[in-house]
Amino acid sequence: MTTAKKEPLTKTHIIGLCAMALGVFVIANDFTAFSVALPHMERSFNTDVTTIQWVYNGYALVFGVLIVTGGRLADMFGRRRIFFLGAAIFAGFSLIGGLAPNIWVLLAARFAMGVGGAMVWPAVLGMTYGLLPASRAAIAGALIMTAAGFGNAVGPLIGGVLTDLLSWRWIFFVNLPVAAFGVLVTFWVIKRDSADETEHKIDYGGVATLSVGLLALLLALDLGTDAGWSSLPVMGLFAVSGLSLVGFGFVEHGAGSKALIPGDVLENGPFLAAGLATLTMSAIFFAALLYLPQYMSKELGFEAIQSGAGLLPMMGTFAFTSFVAGPLYERFGAKTIVSAGAAALSAGMFLLSRIEPGTTYYELIPGMVVLGIGVGLFYSSITTAGITALDAKRAALGGGIIYMFQVAGGAVGLGFNTAIVVSASKLADGIGIAFFVDAILALVGLAIAVLFIGGRIGKQEFNALMHRHRAHG
Repeated sequence: MTTAKKEPLTKTHIIGLCAMALGVFVIANDFTAFSVALPHMERSFNTDVTTIQWVYNGYALVFGVLIVTGGRLADMFGRRRIFFLGAAIFAGFSLIGGLAPNIWVLLAARFAMGVGGAMVWPAVLGMTYGLLPASRAAIAGALIMTAAGFGNAVGPLIGGVLTDLLSWRWIFFVNLPVAAFGVLVTFWVIKRDSADETEHKIDYGGVATLSVGLLALLLALDLGTDAGWSSLPVMGLFAVSGLSLVGFGFVEHGAGSKALIPGDVLENGPFLAAGLATLTMSAIFFAALLYLPQYMSKELGFEAIQSGAGLLPMMGTFAFTSFVAGPLYERFGAKTIVSAGAAALSAGMFLLSRIEPGTTYYELIPGMVVLGIGVGLFYSSITTAGITALDAKRAALGGGIIYMFQVAGGAVGLGFNTAIVVSASKLADGIGIAFFVDAILALVGLAIAVLFIGGRIGKQEFNALMHRHRAHG
């Protein structure tokens, strides 16, 4: 239990936190807002679903591939500077996307928006932790994940309202005033990074090999379910990914102090434990976001906007719990809260794995609520645990790496879940089996959290825990 005195938050802190939360909200909202608009966009450009899906997948792929690079650039050249540049790219290409005369301009704009988002996210994370006193660090993780959860939760609702009342193009246009407000407040509140906090050498080899490796991996996972895992293009992408990621290891070994992922990060045990725990858990959230709406739409007959609203028991609980997680983290510490979140994630997936043909929406709600609690407790707390394990100057890079673990774990998990679902004779049966496997995987993450997050448990600590358990039993 933490007993250190908490410094009060000033007006400047609060205004700055609002601006940071708004930036995260816009980025997170863009992951889900277009889900209900894709059929309208498909008709607008007279294209097919195979092409239009890249409005979503293209943004996510570029974002996931470049998030670590964005974090490294933010630490090297200043978080505020990279935030301004990323926000300009994001807003500028939002305008181009909204005015796109054809599908190819639209897709190019979405890919470029992913570049901007990958710069904004780690910069915001680093600025948020840098803005607050050290004693209030847990609030930073809670705020980021609350804003992200709320953005994800209301994205389909906002996208549906704008599409029905105006046009899908307004999903792009609303990014402009929000980005402008965030830039103005950040310029006013956030201090410029001092010269001794930045380094000015770019690891071009590391950027290239990591980006190619992750892009090839995510493309292979995205294409594998349609083209077949043994098809030549998919096998080729896996080979390119493996060679590039092995090459990245060799490049980083020889890059010294300018490495994209510096040695002090790779050798930090608590940070790597946080990353590994995140990796094991990320499949759960991604799978739930994809397959719960699939079940609602195809088995329960929900419209797209109804499916988006149907996720609110999970996403709303996620957003609320993320905020509560900050004070809980400060009071009980990383190990307790991260472990509680991991346990709830596993329990939620076990409840949802009971899905079968004929399961009603109301029967899904308990599992979604428990899962939302787990997501809210786990992700905000694991982010704080990982970032605070590093030197303060690595905050943006650390946030980028943790988020990369989420995207990589989510991509691998979706590929694995999809392989299970499509192999079943009925959609509900496949989802149930996949969710059960996810719940077992979550137990692995729980073990990592209990043993290594917030400090490794040694023999004396383990005996003390057992003694305390017996005393209270």
